[in-house]
Amino acid sequence: MCVSDTVAKIDIECTVNGKLSRFQAYPMARLLDVLREDLHLTGTKEGCGEGECGACAVLMNGAIVNSCLIPAIETDGMDIRTIEGIASGAQLHAVQAALRECGGAHCGSCTPGMVIAAVALIERNPHPGDAEIREGFAGNLCRCTGYQKIFASVVRACESAGTNSPEKR
Repeated sequence: MCVSDTVAKIDIECTVNGKLSRFQAYPMARLLDVLREDLHLTGTKEGCGEGECGACAVLMNGAIVNSCLIPAIETDGMDIRTIEGIASGAQLHAVQAALRECGGAHCGSCTPGMVIAAVALIERNPHPGDAEIREGFAGNLCRCTGYQKIFASVVRACESAGTNSPEKR
């Protein structure tokens, strides 16, 4: 007998990228799978499946979380923001634009999680110094590039928003 044969799906209501979402899921289904399979938001990627790499990072009530570790039952009533909710229509977020300008995005596997981490960092601290930027990415791994261009992208994003001039760093 399968666990899914004995456990019923539950009704969940939460806000995803600014829109009310209602869906049914098994209580212990991973938020990552619900986002990708049920809500068809495939920008959030699975890396390690163990909460170590940050590829699946999303914002939940403003806090960065690894969606591979969050059971669906914990999302009821929450506000969730995925990579699809970062840009404003066709207008890229400053972090996304800076990653493109600085060459900080490579294969794309870790990029959504990196963008989420950078956005969370800037929302928390619009004037991050080098140490804060490094700490802001502590939960994110990139397997195909060095981190310098990614860090430079955060600095550029802050500068383009007028929040992180060199004298403030």
